[in-house]
Amino acid sequence: MILVLVTLVHVIVCLFLIAVVLLQSGASADLAAAFGGGLGSQTAFGPRAGANILTKLTTWCAILFMLSSFMLAIISTRHGGGGNRGSVLGNEKSAPAKTAPAK
Repeated sequence: MILVLVTLVHVIVCLFLIAVVLLQSGASADLAAAFGGGLGSQTAFGPRAGANILTKLTTWCAILFMLSSFMLAIISTRHGGGGNRGSVLGNEKSAPAKTAPAK
């Protein structure tokens, strides 16, 4: 039950994170920067703008995405997802030990 709940939260947060990132404008989204006119005012990573609601939502969505990813990894290993149950070679016997050839 908890695995389904965390997976559902993970998918919703993932879709919301994609939407929030796509709604944001780029660092140099003005028309002058497209033609090289905005080079004098930019720093190494673009102009630093104040944190608006989209950047805060992006930060919180990323935090929730990471936490739900960790929770899914922990839950799946504790419920038998990390064992040999799903392995292709889980039921195969190991090769016999090689012995020295007879002289």
